[in-house]
Amino acid sequence: MSSSLAHALSQYIDAHGGGEGVLPTPFDGLTLFRATNPVSPSHTLYRPCLCVVAQGAKQVSFGTEVLDYDPQQCLIVSIALPVVGRVTRASAAVPYLAMALQLDVPIMRAVMAELENPPRPREKVTSGIFVDSVGDSLSDCFLRLVRMLEIPGAIAALYPAIMREICFWLLTGAHGAEVCKLTLPGSHTLRIAEAINYLRGNFARSIRVEELAQAAGMSTSSFHHHFKAMTAMTPLQYQKQLRLLEARRLMLADGINVSSAAYQVGYESASQFSREYSRKFGAAPKRDAMELKGVGA
Repeated sequence: MSSSLAHALSQYIDAHGGGEGVLPTPFDGLTLFRATNPVSPSHTLYRPCLCVVAQGAKQVSFGTEVLDYDPQQCLIVSIALPVVGRVTRASAAVPYLAMALQLDVPIMRAVMAELENPPRPREKVTSGIFVDSVGDSLSDCFLRLVRMLEIPGAIAALYPAIMREICFWLLTGAHGAEVCKLTLPGSHTLRIAEAINYLRGNFARSIRVEELAQAAGMSTSSFHHHFKAMTAMTPLQYQKQLRLLEARRLMLADGINVSSAAYQVGYESASQFSREYSRKFGAAPKRDAMELKGVGA
C-alpha cells in the first residue's frame, strides 16, 4: 500500500506545481513533503500530529531521544515538542515522500467512547513521541485522504468520517494504550500538554517549575518527573528551545537584529544568547540567519 500512497503523493505534488520541501494543501490540517536528497537537520516545533512516510526515511531527535521511521511506519506526536528532524533516505529517482496530519482529539475521544473494548492506558510514563506501524487499513485511509484533495468539497464533507477511521485504527492498534491517553480527561498527557501551552504563551519571561506544575494541576515533583519522561528534557531546557526557535524566526521573518531578537525572547544578555544559539544551530545568530536567507532565496 505504501507504493500506492507514494504514487498518489507524487501525482498530486506534480499536478500542483511540483517542487520539494514543505508543501501545503487546501486542507489546513494536512501537509505534504518531498525531497530528492537527504536533508540536513532542521529545527522545528512539532504539534500533535500523525506523520507518515510513503517513501524514503526520516530521523527525529528530541532531548536525548532519537527515532527513525520509514514506509510502513508512522510517527505519532501527542504533545508539542521542539525536535530536530532530517530526511535520511532520498534521491532523485526515489524521492522522500511524506505527509503530516493534525490529530483531531475531539473525534478521537468520541471514537474511544464507542469502542466495545477500549484500550487501557499504561501506568508507565512514556515519551510524547513514538513510532507505530502502519497496516493496510490505516494506509488505505491516508491514500483516500490524498485522493480527496483533488475533489472540490470532498475534504469538508468526508473528513470527519475518515478521521474517525484513522482514530479507530490507532486506538485499536499495538500502541492503543498510549494513543488513548490523548482522550482521557485528567490524564498526565493532557496535564503536561496544558503546562506546555502555558509555557508557550509565556516563554519570554522567567517561569518557575512550581508555576508550571500549578498550570498542570500536579505536584511539583510529579510534574517534573512526567514532563521529563514525556519530553526528554527539563522545563527549563524546553523553554530555552522555544526561545531560540522564536528568535530564529524573528530574524528570518521580521529581519530584526541579533540583540533585539535576544531581548524579545527573554534573554538579558546578548552574549549568552549568541553562545546558546550557536550551540543549538551550529552557527552564530547573524551568520545563521544570512545563510538561511540565502537558501530561501
